[in-house]
Amino acid sequence: MKLSLKMSQPAKDGAPFVVLIHGMGSAATAWKPLLPFLSESFNIITVDLPGHGLSPIKKNQAMDPKSIADLVFSEIKREFDISEFHLIGNSWGGWVALEIAANYGGNVKSVLALAPAGMWMTTFVKRYPGATFLRLLAKSSSPLAPSLLKYEKSREFSFSNVSPQWRQFTYELCLDATIAMSRSVGYFPAWDGMLNKRFDSKIDPSIPISIVFGDSDNTLPAANCQEKLMAPAHANWITFENSGHAPMWDQPAKVAAELFSVAGVR
Repeated sequence: MKLSLKMSQPAKDGAPFVVLIHGMGSAATAWKPLLPFLSESFNIITVDLPGHGLSPIKKNQAMDPKSIADLVFSEIKREFDISEFHLIGNSWGGWVALEIAANYGGNVKSVLALAPAGMWMTTFVKRYPGATFLRLLAKSSSPLAPSLLKYEKSREFSFSNVSPQWRQFTYELCLDATIAMSRSVGYFPAWDGMLNKRFDSKIDPSIPISIVFGDSDNTLPAANCQEKLMAPAHANWITFENSGHAPMWDQPAKVAAELFSVAGVR
């Protein structure tokens, strides 16, 4: 199937490409806070995964991370015909980025996985109890979101569990995230695609990898979703202080610095 991919600006000759892959219930708009820190040094490609953002979803679309990795890679080749790129992924998208590196190592220059899913020993056999509530809440409140999110109490209700820095979130960020969740018809298929699975693929040690988790990640908590043994042995595992499940919202400058480091870009 065809995905919605976007080059954030006209391609700059000689600049490396970086592909940004969002998480479950999100969209390419999630990367807006990070883009200004990368735009001078990279050609940036954002992706809407199946049933998210502007990408449709087919009834028989396989939604497990390995299948999504194959789809994203083929769509990048089809749309842009590039042979090498760096990867950033968040949550579900972090897992997908790691699978792309495992399957297409000759094309991947580096990976920055932000709070990647799949780093658990014991697999999930059913969805989080609150998963249905979050999706239905976003869907039902979406028509009122442009008004409600102007109030701090509404933003606190929606985002305080996502990040300790929710007070710093812009109105645009909150609205984009709410709309993305409300429209993510691929949310439950993505959840089901992760059940009974974990990241266990092998990645060539020559591919630099950084894995970043926030110290206040309530979505994929350290107690059962941040098992370092599941990460590639050569990966650099980093914890960001005062950060939640979306480090690119909480610490965009720090995330950009880590990308420059792992990608070897000055």
